[in-house]
Amino acid sequence: MITAASGIMHDVPPGERWAGYPAKPARRFMREDGLAFEDGRRTRGGTMSANPADPGVEVDYAEVARRIPHRYPFLLVDRAESYQANQSIVGVKCLTINEPFFQGHFPGNPVMPGVLIVEALAQTGAVLMSKTLNADVTGKTILFISLDNCRFRNPVRPGDVLRMPVEVLRSRGDVFKFRGRALVGEKVAAEAEFAAMVVETG
Repeated sequence: MITAASGIMHDVPPGERWAGYPAKPARRFMREDGLAFEDGRRTRGGTMSANPADPGVEVDYAEVARRIPHRYPFLLVDRAESYQANQSIVGVKCLTINEPFFQGHFPGNPVMPGVLIVEALAQTGAVLMSKTLNADVTGKTILFISLDNCRFRNPVRPGDVLRMPVEVLRSRGDVFKFRGRALVGEKVAAEAEFAAMVVETG
């Protein structure tokens, strides 16, 4: 398996997962990426924990639409709040019975597909990443490159408000790794760690 935007310089052994540019075994890539991030953080003397006294910045629907290229019916973040650059954000999705996936996903007992909950988390991370890097969306795209430790805990149904706190675990250049949760009230619907990378599109 080769993750998106990896640079392959030679044959990759069968049965392995490679990532990065140049590509290397995915575990090694994430380990080295994490070490590089920790070195940078120690140099700056900062931490990745949000300042509890800072409520963060609101991101309205118009800015979400500017930050990521997705559109109806695949834009799964209505707005975001508590944005703190290179640290965290909370995405919000208000679900109605009119969502197209509810029409065919257990229509007698509609629930949001788990894969779309993960996509909503990824889009929330992309908003955080785009705003942190001030990425030029006309020439760059943020692509989802890995998913780990994904768990689904509770269903998401029409009428629910999905809140998605996403935090940066580490970052280096145009590659970010996140931890995210999808919440309905106090209940965890899903949780996962995932990574994304900025790639040139034109």
